[in-house]
This record gives sequence, C-alpha cells and structure tokens, in this order.
Amino acid sequence: MSLYAVTNPATGETVKEYPTASDADIQAALAAAHTAFGQWTGSSIQERVKLLGRVAGLYAERRAELAAIITREMGKPIFQAGIEIDIAVSIYRYYAENGPRFLEDEELDVAAGGKAVVRKEGLGVLLGIMPWNFPYYQVARFAGPNLMNGNTILLKHAPQCPESALAMGQIFLDAGAPEGTYVNVFATNEQVAGIIADPRVQGVSLTGSERAGSAVAEIAGRNLKKVVLELGGSDPFIVLDDADPAAAARSGLFGRFGNTGQACNAAKRFIVDEKVYDDFVANFSSAVAGIKVGDPADADTFMGPLSSMAARDGLAAQVQDAIDKGATVLTGGAPLEGEGAFYAPTILAGVTPEMRAWSEELFGPVAVLYKVSGEDEAVELANSSAYGLGASVHTADEERAQAIAGRLETGMVYINEPSGTAAELPFGGIKRSGVGRELGRYGMDEFVNRKLIRTAR
Repeated sequence: MSLYAVTNPATGETVKEYPTASDADIQAALAAAHTAFGQWTGSSIQERVKLLGRVAGLYAERRAELAAIITREMGKPIFQAGIEIDIAVSIYRYYAENGPRFLEDEELDVAAGGKAVVRKEGLGVLLGIMPWNFPYYQVARFAGPNLMNGNTILLKHAPQCPESALAMGQIFLDAGAPEGTYVNVFATNEQVAGIIADPRVQGVSLTGSERAGSAVAEIAGRNLKKVVLELGGSDPFIVLDDADPAAAARSGLFGRFGNTGQACNAAKRFIVDEKVYDDFVANFSSAVAGIKVGDPADADTFMGPLSSMAARDGLAAQVQDAIDKGATVLTGGAPLEGEGAFYAPTILAGVTPEMRAWSEELFGPVAVLYKVSGEDEAVELANSSAYGLGASVHTADEERAQAIAGRLETGMVYINEPSGTAAELPFGGIKRSGVGRELGRYGMDEFVNRKLIRTAR
C-alpha cells in the first residue's frame, strides 16, 4: 500500500493511492520554493493581500467539494467539514485585511538621538508538516500569515489527506500564486529530515503528536532552524460549585465530542466540584448517550468514525487498560459493531494515576470525569498534566474565573465555553503541548526577520 492514500474510515475502503515523491521531486520542490522566495519577498503588500483574498474566495466557492473530500478522507461529519472550511476562509481573509498593519515598521525610542525602526521581513522557505484532523484549518493558520510575511511554503500533509492536499495546491494555482510560492510535497519521513536540514529552508512548523514534535525539533535544533510546534493536549474542563451544571454539560458535549473528539484542544479531563458533580454527571451522561453516531456524509450525523482503524484500536486499548484497573464506564466504553472505525461516545470515572488514561492524551470520543473538593484541588489536578495547551473554567463569578485562569498552566483559557479557535485569537500551549503561537497578530511574528534599521542624527 502507498504511504499516501485515501482510505474511508467509515467503510475501511481504500479509495485511491498516490505515489510518494522521489528525491528528484523533493529537490525540484526546494529549488522552486527557494527561487520563488526571491520574487515573493520583494512583492508589494497589496499583491499579497490580493492573493490571500482570492484564496479565501476559492475556498468559499468550493465549499461543498472540499467538505466532501475530508469526510471521505478522515471521516469528519459533513456539517462540521463545512464549518472547518468557513474557518479557513476567515483566516485567509483575516490576514488579507490585517496583515498590512501587522507588517508596519515599528519606531523605537532612541536615547542617543537619531532614528531606529524594526522592519519585519520574510525569512525564506518554510516547511509545514500538517495533521489529518483539521486538513484545511491547520494549513490556513500556517500558510496565511507566512505568505503575508513574504515567506514561501513547502507543505507536507498527513499521508491520509492526499486529496485535500492536492485540492489546496490547486486553489493556490487558480488564485494566481507565483510558481513555487506554495508547493505540496508527498514526502516520506526520511525526506522530511533532509528538507529540514537543507540550507534553503529557514524554519519548520508542525502540528501533530508529541513524538513527531520531538523528532522534528531534534533535527531542526541540529541545523539551527526555528520551529513552531503545536502538539498534544489534555485540556481540563473545570466546573466550579456555582456553575450551572446543565449549561456546563451542554458546553462539555460540544467541547469533547466535536470532530469525534479528535482535537488537540478538546476538553478531555472534566474536573467537577463535588457540590454540582451529581447534577453535572446526570446531564452530561444523558447528552452523551443521545449523540447520533453514523455515516459522516449524513448531514444529521454529529459523530462519525475515528480517522482510521489504527486510531480506533489505540483508543480502545487505552480505555480497556482503565477498565481493567478499576475505572467505571458511565456510557460507551467499546468500539461499535460493524464496519468502519466507529467507537461509542464514552464517559469514564474513577481514573487513577496507574492507568494510561490518567497521563496519556485520549484522542477520540472519551471524556474522563474527576470529582474535586474546592477550586484549589481543581487547579492542582488541572496543572498535574504534562500538557499545557488549553483549559476552560465554568462559573457564575467572572472575577473568580479570572483569578483561576491566572493559576492555570496553559497557553489558553476560555471562561464559560470550551476551548475554541478564531482567526484573531492566538493559539498555542506550553509544557509538552509545544512552543510558539499561531493565529492572530502573534501568528505573524514567528517566522520573520525583525530587522533593525538605525539612522544616526
């Protein structure tokens, strides 16, 4: 079987295979992107604005076609697939509208007199290593700001997303991107290592697993390349004693089970005060038991299959480990019978440190419940994870929520809503969840040369 292939996780059918790039293909891609940088970095800001605007427009025009592709590739329910494309459109438009302002020279106060400015310029060719769980959104948040900066892009997508990768490459061609500005490569892991080491490449951005991030960071470090890494998460969803348990349960349903639970910033650990625990569990369990699981091409389906049979079996092993060691299953707890990579929406309670579910990320439709006594215990448990991506706090007291947000060891905190995303909001984490930020103004600042230009009196 080819490394790059469309295998429908709802049926297990391999729809089409694609050949990996030859070493000559990789060298040609590097040469094209490097040559294009010389032109693109000298382009006017208005030219970059127009390109991103045309890209956004084509995504919007092709919404139905693009949504169908990822429903087939990785099992995203078709309604949610459309929403993902809408978010990608908003990101390209955001940088088209705001990028020029973010790139303006910054004047500095100079004690010795004269003038000094910091000017932001592109670095060169950047490699993006993208995951399968949000095939369009993840690319947009990497490509949008960096093309606006004047960088050029080599895009290595997940092996199970070749069709969406090609569709995005075609959008850039049709939008009039200069040759080599955005180049898709079906590279192997060995070829990726060579690309990172190549002196023409100035940085690498990866969204993926902790293991993949560590491997990429090691290669980049040896070659003195800048990295942005968005890795795993085990986001706490904290429900305080004054929260509305029914409202929190509704929020938790979408925060955990959207995209079949396959999101790094999904709510994963539900930390609930003992005073509202029973009410929350009753509401949450009822809502989870009512989730419609089925054909992701059906517009009424809320939850489809996991991305692959391997993903389903890996999640099942984690859950079974917890069950074998004494955890309680409140609902679900096993793969669904029949074809496809379907797993029942699951709630676990009684998870303890010797279980894999305590420390490992559960990348699928499994919520873990914890009962705590007071906010200090809630914060301590939330911070006990090696991950530090996002968190959410649910309470009727905003001042209290703000205080707790300041104590949480995460890159993002959402109050009275689950962790989310928007073009203008910076996204990223700390600890084992990675380094750097994407989106918002901060997404423009990662891969630029902040050049000082000093003028004497």
